[in-house]
Amino acid sequence: MLSHAWAQTGGGVGPGLLELLFPLLLVFAIIYFLIIRPQQKRQKEHAALIAGLKPKDKVVTQGGLMGEIRHVGEQDVTLRISDGVDVHIVKSMIVSAQSR
Repeated sequence: MLSHAWAQTGGGVGPGLLELLFPLLLVFAIIYFLIIRPQQKRQKEHAALIAGLKPKDKVVTQGGLMGEIRHVGEQDVTLRISDGVDVHIVKSMIVSAQSR
């Protein structure tokens, strides 16, 4: 009985490799266009923002500090958050900037 059912399905030959990989490739394409590509775009925009920082720019940090840049170093900036109050922060923590 089992051999009779086996013969009717084509001798045990399963779906082709392409038929097996298609759903996996489709899921990867969806993940790429919905998650990976937009994240890469945001990273490029943030890198451009960090590269364009200069003194007198008004910035907001990831922690919520708002102030004016006084000095731009290689890895950090000096930020004036109030009269006579300067803090050093890492450049990558700046999320937005307004040029003056």
